[in-house]
Amino acid sequence: MLNQNPILDVVVIGGGQSALTVAYFLKRTGLSYVLLDAESAPGGAWQHGWDSLRLFSPSAWSSIAGWPMPAVSDGTPGRDDVVDYLTQYERRYDFPIIRSTRVTRVENIESGLRVISGDSYWDAKAVISATGTWSRPVIPAYPGHELFEGEQIHSAHYAGPSAFEGKTVLVVGGGNSGAQIYAEVSKVAQATWVTQEAPRFLPDEVDGRALFERATARLKAQQEGLELPQSEGGLGDIVMVPTVKEARERGVLSSVRPFTSFTPTGVIWPSGNETRVDAVIWCTGFSPALDHLTSLGIVGLDNKIAVTENRSVGLPNLWLVGYGDWTGLASATLIGVTRTARDVVKQVQGYISSMVSA
Repeated sequence: MLNQNPILDVVVIGGGQSALTVAYFLKRTGLSYVLLDAESAPGGAWQHGWDSLRLFSPSAWSSIAGWPMPAVSDGTPGRDDVVDYLTQYERRYDFPIIRSTRVTRVENIESGLRVISGDSYWDAKAVISATGTWSRPVIPAYPGHELFEGEQIHSAHYAGPSAFEGKTVLVVGGGNSGAQIYAEVSKVAQATWVTQEAPRFLPDEVDGRALFERATARLKAQQEGLELPQSEGGLGDIVMVPTVKEARERGVLSSVRPFTSFTPTGVIWPSGNETRVDAVIWCTGFSPALDHLTSLGIVGLDNKIAVTENRSVGLPNLWLVGYGDWTGLASATLIGVTRTARDVVKQVQGYISSMVSA
């Protein structure tokens, strides 16, 4: 038998940066709400970042709503700085968070939505899903993939370079995670960086602030029907953080185009040549973590949900935050989630008010 919890206005599924930002705005509405976090400790997906992970921007530009991230003494914040910040943030605002509570499914009921975890459930008038993408790493399919006898690891589970010392390693993926991981692995291993296209490296002085401003300008121009600015740099281009600069100084910051298939002991390149490989590190991105919503029948074949301004088209009392630009420009980033979270909470508040007055 399932154990029923008090009926709420809103259930927020998630406990990372997106969920906390949503909670910041919900706290000011007077609505009853709770956050259900699958993790056992604060920090969301940042708890699982690799040891040397660095942000692209200074602390002030790596903050969520209401309280700036404390400045760090050297460079930009690292993984542990972000975890500490999010930990202090949720304590500062005393959000109602229930931990180690993995939501397994959501059901449509007459009074709203039922959110189920283990032997407990919460009924709510509205649900905001903010589970992110970390738990759904993507590894592309290559011929012979299942035959390869070497080690394979996704960046989601990469901790540091020491495990690869003295080995022959392929780092696959042309984004910032691929660049940062390749840069440090190449110091201890015979590493090759594999990317679909030649990476675009930003000027040394460009960091996350400029990237976010440029992305915002492009969105605004698009919304107004204007010609998109052709400024250099997008959110996927390589930011020259210190470890990547150091790889450039060593003369190793270059990549090759993809191999064609795996063998039991390595890979085959377009030329037909074979290379023996000990390990492959996949820095190939993530997919929205929406397994808990599949029971509603609204998750598409592309593993996305049709939304209008973050609100589910098929289920008007469900909102999504922080899964990528389809749920708000840069909403999966610390600096970008505030605008989306504010707008979503306004929508939710209006929806619940309309229910009361109906």
